[in-house]
Amino acid sequence: MSLVVITGVLGVLVGAAPAAAHNSLTGSDPRNGTRLERPPAQLRLTFLSRLDPATTKITVTGPDNVPAAGGRPRFDGSRVAVPFKPGAAGLYIVEYEVASGDGHPITGEVRFTLTVAATPTASPTPTAPTAASNSVAPTPGAGATPSAAAADAAGGSNGGVPWWPWVLGGVVVLAALTTLVLARRRRSQA
Repeated sequence: MSLVVITGVLGVLVGAAPAAAHNSLTGSDPRNGTRLERPPAQLRLTFLSRLDPATTKITVTGPDNVPAAGGRPRFDGSRVAVPFKPGAAGLYIVEYEVASGDGHPITGEVRFTLTVAATPTASPTPTAPTAASNSVAPTPGAGATPSAAAADAAGGSNGGVPWWPWVLGGVVVLAALTTLVLARRRRSQA
């Protein structure tokens, strides 16, 4: 009976391990779907796991697909902040691509609306965005922002070593010990 329970628990935990290896967005400022009257100075994204600046891509576009990143992203563990260059009123999209601990790319976006133009708009000149002009290259080793430091003090940091290998290792050790104990019982009863 106990072997069935242990096998079931092991199956659940091992099955959950690959999902736990995937990084995901846990928060953003501004939040997805927000309507703003005043533009923020920067856009912040928080993820489940530490970000690798070499593999993280952040793209910010505004109305008419105009690039709206005001500089390179700054990384702090599982957080990234991108300076924001607001323009016309309308929909802004922050697209991201991050790598998970198991190497799978995770993509997504955060959308918000700026209800008032940040700067007077001249007559729009249609431009075709390119990957080079539209994407912001990461800056390795950039420091923390004051708001990220405040968030660390309030809620702790999610960066660092992932927890799931420790859980998986513990389950494997527990299963091995249980198998050993059951084998010894059978030998002593025989």
